[in-house]
This record gives sequence, structure tokens and C-alpha cells, in this order.
Amino acid sequence: MKYPEFFDQVPTIALQDPLSDFLGAFENGEMEISYLECVKLAGHSCPTVAGAYLMAKIGMEKLYDDTLPQRGMIHVSMREKEVEGVTGVICNVISFIAGANGVSGFKGIQGNFSRDNLVSYKVPMNGDVTLTRLDTNKRVTLSYNPSVVPVAPEMKQLMGKTLQGVASKEEKAAFGTLWQQRVEKILLSPELWEQMITVEVQ
Repeated sequence: MKYPEFFDQVPTIALQDPLSDFLGAFENGEMEISYLECVKLAGHSCPTVAGAYLMAKIGMEKLYDDTLPQRGMIHVSMREKEVEGVTGVICNVISFIAGANGVSGFKGIQGNFSRDNLVSYKVPMNGDVTLTRLDTNKRVTLSYNPSVVPVAPEMKQLMGKTLQGVASKEEKAAFGTLWQQRVEKILLSPELWEQMITVEVQ
């Protein structure tokens, strides 16, 4: 399996998963989720998936300070409807990392470890997504603006030709390279994260 090398350079997200601990999947429930795993989940790597990954990472760091975030103990709320724009894509990535799910999620074991009803849509907020700790009700609301990292001027034309099926092999490769270069800059430029992502802790 070949993929852009920078996928492996993106900092992973460390978590403690009580359910995994209970069922012996990971020692002490300690685990890490990578950007590569989120790309597999989404089926692609793009600024939206990158932004969702960063919002999950930064949001959970704010929620838990110096302790490991508790996977399955975080509620994910979205401002828009599930079918609106890229809301579903963003929520899928964040809820995967947070161990949250909707009505179809894991119902738990004798009242413990349930992960259903931990995702909500069309929730009024001053951002794109709100993460809430179930144990303390501490919340963090985040917004994401990828325009801080501009699109390469030639990308629009290359995308159009590729979608129309008239791009050469070299043009298709050039489009993919430029696309991923933008994603790479988003993910590997922590000095830009404060400009791209706004955070409000409540």
C-alpha cells in the first residue's frame, strides 16, 4: 500500500479507551489513532478530513489538559444537519476518534461503555463542532477555516480536466500531488493552526 509519506509524519492522537481495556483489546486501554487510519475511514485525504482530525486533536487536548482523553466518554455535536455540505465527513472522522456514535452505536454492557446517542446534529453553537465530556460536562467548541492555506493556482484547471476525463497521466498525477501538498501544509504547520482553528472552552 503506497500513500504520501507525510501521512506518517502527522502526530497521532493518544487516548485511553475503557471499553478496550475491559475487553483486553489494548493494554490499559491505551491506544493511538493516526491520520492514516482516518483517511482509510473517509476513503480520501483532503482539507476537510485534515481539519476534522486537527479539531479532534486540539479539542480533546483542551478538554483533558494533561491527561489522556477518554474514548467513548465524549459527546460530539455538529452545528449543521448531517446531510449539509461536509458535515457528515467531519463528524464521521471526529466521532471515530472520540469513540462516539449515533442511535446505531454500541449499547454497552450492563449499563457500562455505551457509545450510542453520543452524536447530535443541528445544534445551535458559535462554531462548527462542540465536544463535551460526559463526566464533567466541560465543553469545547471549534471552527475550522482551511483558506489560511491557499489553493495552488493551477489546481482548478487540473481538477476540471481530471473530472472531465481529458487530463493526461502526468496532469492527473500533478493534480493529486498539488492536492496532497495542501493537506500536508495544513497538518504539518502547527504555527498556522491557531489561524485555521478557533477554540472556545466552556
